[in-house]
Amino acid sequence: MAFIGIVAGSYCRGEELVAAISGQTKYALASDRLLELVFKDYGWSADQVNSILAGQTPFWNRFSREKERIIAALKVILARLIAEDNHILEGPAALLLPQTIPQVLRVCIIANLDWRIALAGRDSNLDSAAARRRIQRDDKRLLDLSAYLFEKAPFDQQLYDIMIPMHQLEIEAASDLVTSHARGPAVAASPESGRAVQDHLLAMTVNHVLVEAGHDVEVACEHGHLHININRYVLRLEQYEEQLRRLATGVKGVVDVRVGLGSGYRAPRINPLENVEIPPKILLVDDEREFVQTLSERLQARHYPSSVVYNGEEALEFVKKDEPDVMVLDLMMPGIDGIEVLRRLKQERPNIEVIILTGHGSEREERLAAELGAFAYLKKPVNIDLLTRTMNEAYQKANARRSSRTQNGGE
Repeated sequence: MAFIGIVAGSYCRGEELVAAISGQTKYALASDRLLELVFKDYGWSADQVNSILAGQTPFWNRFSREKERIIAALKVILARLIAEDNHILEGPAALLLPQTIPQVLRVCIIANLDWRIALAGRDSNLDSAAARRRIQRDDKRLLDLSAYLFEKAPFDQQLYDIMIPMHQLEIEAASDLVTSHARGPAVAASPESGRAVQDHLLAMTVNHVLVEAGHDVEVACEHGHLHININRYVLRLEQYEEQLRRLATGVKGVVDVRVGLGSGYRAPRINPLENVEIPPKILLVDDEREFVQTLSERLQARHYPSSVVYNGEEALEFVKKDEPDVMVLDLMMPGIDGIEVLRRLKQERPNIEVIILTGHGSEREERLAAELGAFAYLKKPVNIDLLTRTMNEAYQKANARRSSRTQNGGE
């Protein structure tokens, strides 16, 4: 049968369902073994691993690359466990399972929000507001990890083979559904799938070697022939390619190595903002520190430097001292929320273009943001190219307005 990976939203009866599936399949639960092996083989503690799987990025990560190194180590261990076949992996680590191996069955367990809130009230004695906050917090952790890995939401159906709506199914029926798929011919072990498993293990082993050496590339393998794609700009490309080949060919089992440019490779432009003479002043406002710091780093890599604050009060204080051209603003923050920040900005600093970026907004809030003068309303996880394009358009609007005032004598 297939190796089963399960990602479950909180208060979706995930633990009950996993126990039922394990009982039907006699599969072992892989979560504890995964943590044991990653500590034994690579020295990463359970606390370090769980922190990364919770979507967190250590503030020193740009120097230690701890997040990238832990994820690379986890992928090697998972590749080994897939080769053993008879496991169920439940939790955010299941997001790391490959989509290229037929005998891996990827399952998402989710339910509608009202049903989850009601279950949280029964199971944890939470009132509706507290249950909603806890569910949103838990979903945000999954969101941070899936956005980092795929730039997709954690419950995006493209990430899974099966989506199970637990508000519509009982545990027994849901367990039967997963078990029947796990026993089906589409995911049955075969010589071809066994070869794919071994190729994936070799690719992840090489990937780990490259990540530990400080490289950020994509690695794939077919019958021992390795394909490495470079997705970020580097100086002296030919020398860099040769360095990657030398490291990769040192791994046992590699037949040969081909290095090329991936779809994410972009040569830098002299001025990344078209038709803009000076870079914009960008302010990011979000109470999720790991998320906003990672976003700032990704924007910096695309030549969009930004400042960061962590709540509405800090944002309003910031603009008094150094008015940005563009603000990227979260909605749900403690204290002064994003809607109130937007309202005050448009009253006091109307020249600032505001882009709302939220993970839990509603249609009502989107309409209200538009009425208050927001330039755009985007949802997390956001495609970084879409965000930079939107910031560019917002800055061009602000710049055109500034130029118009200058031509009209400052009116």
